[in-house]
Amino acid sequence: MEITGEITNIIYSNEVNSYMVAEFETDDELLTVVGYLPFIHEGDSLKLIGKIVEHKEYGRQFKIDTFEKIMPKTLGALERYLANGNIKGIGEILAKRIIKKFGEETVYVFKCEPQRLAEIKGISEEKAKEISQSFIENWEVWQIVGFLDRFGIGAEYAKKVYNLLGINAIEQIENDPYILIDIARGVDFKQIDKMALDLGISSNNEKRITSGIKYGLIRTTYNGHSCVLKENLIQFVITLLDVTTDEIEDGLISLRANKEVVIENRDGQEYIYLENFYNVEEEIAFRILRLKKAKNMKYIKNIEKILKRIEKKSNIELSEKQKDAIFAINDNNVTIITGGPGTGKTTIIKSIIDIYEEKGYKVVLAAPTGRAAKRMTETTGKEASTLHRLLEIGKIDEDSLYKTINDYEGAPIDADLIIVDEMSMVDMFLINYLLKCIYQGTKLILVGDEDQLSSVGPGSVLKDLIHSEAIETVHLDKIFRQAAKSKIVLNAHKVNKGEGFIKKEDEEITDDTMEDFFYIKENNQEKILNEVLSLCTGRLEKFGNYDFFQNIQVLSPTKKGMLGTRELNKSLQEKLNPNIDNLPEKANMGAIYRTGDRIMQIKNNYDIYWEKEIKEGLNKGKELGSGVFNGEIGTIIDIDEKEKQVEIKFDDEKTVWYEFSELDQIEHSYAITIHKAQRKRIRCSNNGNT
Repeated sequence: MEITGEITNIIYSNEVNSYMVAEFETDDELLTVVGYLPFIHEGDSLKLIGKIVEHKEYGRQFKIDTFEKIMPKTLGALERYLANGNIKGIGEILAKRIIKKFGEETVYVFKCEPQRLAEIKGISEEKAKEISQSFIENWEVWQIVGFLDRFGIGAEYAKKVYNLLGINAIEQIENDPYILIDIARGVDFKQIDKMALDLGISSNNEKRITSGIKYGLIRTTYNGHSCVLKENLIQFVITLLDVTTDEIEDGLISLRANKEVVIENRDGQEYIYLENFYNVEEEIAFRILRLKKAKNMKYIKNIEKILKRIEKKSNIELSEKQKDAIFAINDNNVTIITGGPGTGKTTIIKSIIDIYEEKGYKVVLAAPTGRAAKRMTETTGKEASTLHRLLEIGKIDEDSLYKTINDYEGAPIDADLIIVDEMSMVDMFLINYLLKCIYQGTKLILVGDEDQLSSVGPGSVLKDLIHSEAIETVHLDKIFRQAAKSKIVLNAHKVNKGEGFIKKEDEEITDDTMEDFFYIKENNQEKILNEVLSLCTGRLEKFGNYDFFQNIQVLSPTKKGMLGTRELNKSLQEKLNPNIDNLPEKANMGAIYRTGDRIMQIKNNYDIYWEKEIKEGLNKGKELGSGVFNGEIGTIIDIDEKEKQVEIKFDDEKTVWYEFSELDQIEHSYAITIHKAQRKRIRCSNNGNT
């Protein structure tokens, strides 16, 4: 059956596949609808085709087979549509003014006479053109959205496809479906391939085979790799396309001739790269070696004397390995300092800052994530920046990173020394942009633990640089006395050696060893969940005065299942922050947000504005800025139904207001995945213990 109406309330929306449960108001009734609705917001008018079903638990529902976005039929519906965040530059107030001014003519004005929008207070002639263009693009893009959805391509790529291919996008895709491989990441290749075969393309068509090869190479980058063994790639493409090895070899020859792939012979084996990935690796090697070989312009004579003075002033005694690291930094333009937890990396950084700033040199600190930069600031007492902010590359389309190495020239960094911490999290594209922005003669110090989780993006930069032995590297392996008191640190090193957890009878255990590590062995999922809830809701507080919201973070390796972060967050929220006072709530993406909830930012937003209260010093008052970054943790302070905003205060004291339409940028952080913890760089303490 076919029904038309308006989405009035989104009950649940899956961020991965756009599966939605929503309230849908027709002329006759209010229905619950379920199905895949990519890029739909509250206030959108739709034509739905599907059937009524009876759910055992939730009752009568309309199950969607297909849908079409349509223009709102009533002025009230049109006003809600304009105000729901779809049209850039229009909020609730302007939407009311537009409808009041133009009434039934509103759509005609947007499409045909956009200059008339400037008659409304708050809309300039320039803004009128922008609003009209956004309105028209929104509808043109929607035609593409419905088309792309058939191929498993998310709605977020519709605008990109529209920008690249224009209004004839659908026609171009139908003529050559494989064009989508080069435009959108995460495509469903089998759907594209089926469409191409249905159009009459032969199974051994060269375009089909070369597209299958490129798809295989793109797939491997999702797992962090920059290249793949030729024999593995051939086997993948045989399985994917059901073609012969000879046909794939011919495809590789064609791609190589067109400079789309590079084949490298290394140690008797052939590796296949997408050309851009190979070029980036080459450029990294070239730039880092050029920096290494440049004149050592920041060399400090008699550094031993300065170091002794710094030790005395700071009341520290450096180990021989730490001194070796400092001397290596002085002797080389590029140096790597690596070691596990508690081996003194931070002490080296602080000493280097003191030494070089005493000589009048400018030292710049950076880290790959906001949390890591904050941690660096806390431990050194010197402001650190994220690499994205330092390099001013915040607004680059992340997909463009994988297309060309020449699409961005960053701002040169004004520094004599650049120290980058948490290097294990830096991928090949980010290090390449950094190297582009460093003056010859600047010292670069890369600090990190090669045994930590590797970067989310392609490349194992720190590990590969260390194993190349081309860059001066100091390995720190001694656990310092204070760190050696921690079972966490001791166990981390034992695990890296392939050994079991420390036992009470082990010689490492002394009278002053901290009881900061416990291993609870349990195989039953429900019992594990109950253990976690028990620890978080009283046991740890009784044990060491650990308050959940200040000192505790739950980690899980997965999002799915009873012990995945999604279910853990629901259970922990229910126990730790139940809505007993009936305060406003906001449902989004399957989660229910409440005042007091702990949340995490899950994507970089360089434009969102924040305020921070400055209570001390000469600059008392409000500090204003912009930017909230992936991995930052905060607390929901207020949910304003009238203004449709959520107020969040982050751990660095900045306050940010999110529109309801922007809540896809956050998720609960009672429990987070290991990879999110990598970005967050956890430090939950009230007594200095990690």
